[in-house]
Amino acid sequence: MPRAVVAATVVAAGALAALVPSLGLPQYYVSLLTQTWIFGIAAMSLDLLVGFTGLVSFSQAAFFGTAAYIVGIAQTQYHLAAFWPALGLALLGAVGLAAVFGLLALRGEGVSFIIITLALNEIIWGLAYQWVSVSGGDNGITGFVRPAVAGVDLTGTASFYRFCLVVLLVCLGLLVAIVRSPFGLVLQGLRERPRRMAALGYNVRMFRYAAFVLAAAFAGVAGVLFAYYNEFVGPVTLSLDTTVQILIMVILGGTGTLLGPLAGAAVVVFVSNALSNLTQRWELILGAVYVAILLYARDGLVGIGRRLWLTVSGRDPRRPGADSMMRPAASPPAPGDAEREP
Repeated sequence: MPRAVVAATVVAAGALAALVPSLGLPQYYVSLLTQTWIFGIAAMSLDLLVGFTGLVSFSQAAFFGTAAYIVGIAQTQYHLAAFWPALGLALLGAVGLAAVFGLLALRGEGVSFIIITLALNEIIWGLAYQWVSVSGGDNGITGFVRPAVAGVDLTGTASFYRFCLVVLLVCLGLLVAIVRSPFGLVLQGLRERPRRMAALGYNVRMFRYAAFVLAAAFAGVAGVLFAYYNEFVGPVTLSLDTTVQILIMVILGGTGTLLGPLAGAAVVVFVSNALSNLTQRWELILGAVYVAILLYARDGLVGIGRRLWLTVSGRDPRRPGADSMMRPAASPPAPGDAEREP
């Protein structure tokens, strides 16, 4: 799909989405859309690693949850109620944690990298359970409220929904600028041919490290919004379940597309809530949908949309550049294949 069409569609969709609370939609669905915007940011942050850098990380929940905890701790224990200082501290915490994790995780490749990130995430999750005096343990942290931002009261469902939508659009714009910049092109080169890029003089580990930290910053933004959305934060925010859920959103929507993870977030949030009201085995049904997508549409929902667009427009999908904006990036390397060259 041409970039101009995609950009116009995103702008129109954003304008329409801003009107949703005024259309008489029940607050339940407005809340689900708010969750979609929040998890969409988290999924896009992981896509920067999975889809554009070729790094399958299982530590994204650690940065997401750490930022959420910092917001709760700052307001309940240190009475820091202002939004911007809390956001700054949360991002500093998420980025600082990623800076340490990156030094450890990027010493491995493929499966080793995955295992290290998973183990590091579990360490932070364990701390949240055990450090009761700070984290509240299994009870989590409550008693904090949404602050006003630029004079706008965010305590209402509609106002907080619009605020999350604005943050999502800002993050999407920043991520698009990053992946289209020379830095982003280097990341995609590292995903495809890491040894060749190293031979050209690029510091492979340093670029991957920068992408790892950047992804954590965006995950931290999502974590801050999630903390204010629930007005509660607990260890489940840091759990492996949260990491896997975010990864499913990325793969379900389509890796290397940015808009795909947002679509994946919408499907997971709405389908999981709808199915949980119908059956206790909703995870089995959602898993079946996920497996079907992997088997029959490995490029995700964006790939399905791309093929429909080509069918409607009568374009040949084999023609180079026919749909450069919506064509998913190449699949991330399988574990253990990160350094394989043809």
